[in-house]
Amino acid sequence: MKWEVEYYEKENGEKPVREFQESLPTKHWAKSARDVRLLEEFGTGLREPYVKPVKGEKYRGLWELRTRFGSDISRIFYFLPFGNRIVLLHGYVKKDMKTDTRQLDIANKYRDDYLRRKQDEQS
Repeated sequence: MKWEVEYYEKENGEKPVREFQESLPTKHWAKSARDVRLLEEFGTGLREPYVKPVKGEKYRGLWELRTRFGSDISRIFYFLPFGNRIVLLHGYVKKDMKTDTRQLDIANKYRDDYLRRKQDEQS
């Protein structure tokens, strides 16, 4: 199955994950882009250490794409809304061992906005 990776776009046209990736140092950006291509190729067949589901009922359905470059660790949160589509929502550079719940809340907010706008398009 071919997977379609989509970068979530805010109503103002900003693409948070694309902007996040462009803010990374060149080699980290390249590795992150490679990991997105792996996600596109393998979809739900891609496993750890590349992807992991986010724990907690509040974040059910969110996944994290995990990129390590040297001592830097970045995360891109995504979800699968329907069919073979993967939507990249939000990314950040992880500073602590535990995932920052503020970052997860941003990803949840973007997911809710994406789903609301898709529903409005179909109405």
